[in-house]
Amino acid sequence: MCSKNYRFLTPLFFVLACTQAGAQTASPVPRLVVNVVVDQLRTDYLEAFSDLYGADGFNRLLRDGRTYLQAEYPFRDVDRASAMACIMSGSTPYENGIVAESWMDRKTLRPVYCVDDNRYRGWLASEGYSPVALQVSTITDELKMATDGRALVYSIAPEADAAILSAGHAADCAFWLNDSTGYWSSTSYYGDYPEWALRYDSSSPLSERISGFVWKPVSSIVGNFNYFISNDDKRTFKHKFEGDRRVIEFKTSAFVNEEVNRFAEHCFDNTELGKDQVTDFLTLTYYAGNFDHKPISDCPVELQDTYVRLDGEISRLIKLLESHVGAGRFLLVLTSTGYMDDEFTNLEKYKIPTGEFSITRASALLNMYLMAIYGQGKYVEAEYGTQLFLNQKLIEEKQLNMSDVLTRSSAFLMQMAGVKDVYTSQRLALGAWTSGVSRIRNSFNINRSGDIYIEVSPGWKYVNEQTGEQDFIRASYVGFPVFFFGCNVRPETVKTPVSVDCIAPTLAGFMRIRAPNACSTAPLSAIR
Repeated sequence: MCSKNYRFLTPLFFVLACTQAGAQTASPVPRLVVNVVVDQLRTDYLEAFSDLYGADGFNRLLRDGRTYLQAEYPFRDVDRASAMACIMSGSTPYENGIVAESWMDRKTLRPVYCVDDNRYRGWLASEGYSPVALQVSTITDELKMATDGRALVYSIAPEADAAILSAGHAADCAFWLNDSTGYWSSTSYYGDYPEWALRYDSSSPLSERISGFVWKPVSSIVGNFNYFISNDDKRTFKHKFEGDRRVIEFKTSAFVNEEVNRFAEHCFDNTELGKDQVTDFLTLTYYAGNFDHKPISDCPVELQDTYVRLDGEISRLIKLLESHVGAGRFLLVLTSTGYMDDEFTNLEKYKIPTGEFSITRASALLNMYLMAIYGQGKYVEAEYGTQLFLNQKLIEEKQLNMSDVLTRSSAFLMQMAGVKDVYTSQRLALGAWTSGVSRIRNSFNINRSGDIYIEVSPGWKYVNEQTGEQDFIRASYVGFPVFFFGCNVRPETVKTPVSVDCIAPTLAGFMRIRAPNACSTAPLSAIR
């Protein structure tokens, strides 16, 4: 009888032993996830300035982390806001609704900022903001739900849209630098302004320190480095931050990354981030674009210096995390917004095909054409970017077939010089058949995009005479990196292209929670 019982108990002991062994070897859940998004970071610049870096910034990420050198976004017309929404939600504007930093409101026919919300008041800011325009959940929202609200979630960024969209709906707070005062501001959407943040703004405000900042090359080596330099008169620079635009200019300088880290350290010193067994989440936004959004030819040494100083701030951040959280107990992911500031070049000088496409003129001509067919009326209500918004109420009152109107409009616009292709809302809503069309469709949102999207030919400049808006069209590929560091990440450099919407599900796997509710992308594999 005893031997018979032992016969059944033996497999049970084996299962229990395997279960315990699996538990012992399971990858740890990070105490803190730090998501760093560097506005306009590029792989080619990152590599170009590598001789200027220290050992503990980018080089440490490359040495000890998993690096994807060629990342890309799965949609067109990427900007800071749409990039941040994609990173955090694992979805495209087609699902998440953040098509750009601003878009045309169909009801008012006025542009709206992506985080505008006058139902809430600003803390140390006059504007009311919230993330309600983001139509899906984010990885931080899922973390809050999975921990029954116990996880701490903070976001720190120079700009409000980056701070709020990376914080998500359920965060504890989002902070950004006020353009006028330099205070770290927030919104009542997230509740009361934290006392610890108020102490920082009152005891060490940027407004009192900024007048003492003088930005010049961090070393003579930076000034003598010749990646961009074509003549000696651009081997150095010196900038002070004065006047009404001092904070705005500061936010496009290398110094802003130091200020972000300074406030982040204050956050660590005054909160419980990463100090218990519940995973917390911190998002930081840095800047690596051109100073004051000038052409690169006007500020080449400034950009070199920005990358070198950014390397130092990444080193500082890693040491801060190891000190406050512990080595191996945090996961750091770093990537880019993936776009770059416009560069206006005189292509005619070099006999390169170019021209100017006026969206204002295209709108007026299309309206005249539709009147000739369907009778008097204002058929084109507004234009925004290269999108046209039709008067849907008028079309309905005249009992016109929308498909017929869109088809005729598309055929008419295709005849204009500088137009590469025309996409109607119906064409995009019905589906995509090529990778190019798919990327444009992913940029489209039924509630926030126009009825007609005009793709202007590369090399051409589109202008809007009414608003003064203009843009030089380039379709060039700009690669940027994704780094994963810490928490048993297996060191490796991967050159195969990856899509940024894979970051959210990968982080979900590390934290053992659900991916955001609109994320259908698979996580990265073999990462640890």
